Amino acid sequence: MVRMDALAPAMAQRMTDLVMPEVESGAWSEAKPLGEMRVAIVSSAGLHLKTDRPFFRGDADYRVIPSDTDGADLFMSHVSSNYDRSGFQEDINVSFPIDRLRELADEGFIGSVAKNHISFMGATDPTGMERNAKEVAAILKEDNVDAVALSGV
Repeated sequence: MVRMDALAPAMAQRMTDLVMPEVESGAWSEAKPLGEMRVAIVSSAGLHLKTDRPFFRGDADYRVIPSDTDGADLFMSHVSSNYDRSGFQEDINVSFPIDRLRELADEGFIGSVAKNHISFMGATDPTGMERNAKEVAAILKEDNVDAVALSGV
């Protein structure tokens, strides 16, 4: 992740001026024990199957990544020049910790791994993502997902 003082002045100002919505604090629901939870990954790394349409700058949509996807079939089309992709190229778990999630399920630390996971394009203005976020919520709800591991870039 690049430091703000290393960004071009116009980019740093845009990031500084970005208005984020207020979210009330507190739990929205009662949680069950982690050992019973079904967990999905939601990433902002611009990940997708090699057969999917790549992300482009400013895309507010998402891609579904099936849980049984082989790491060799994933592609990162994150377009920020400020993002170093070398970690992902060495180990997909840097941006998409699917192997770690499977290990947690095998150990009984979490209940199970979701059928599908989600990736968005990072560095996207969140004000245009509400409709897609609602679609993603429906996908996760249909799969009985209780919690998500957020994997940001």
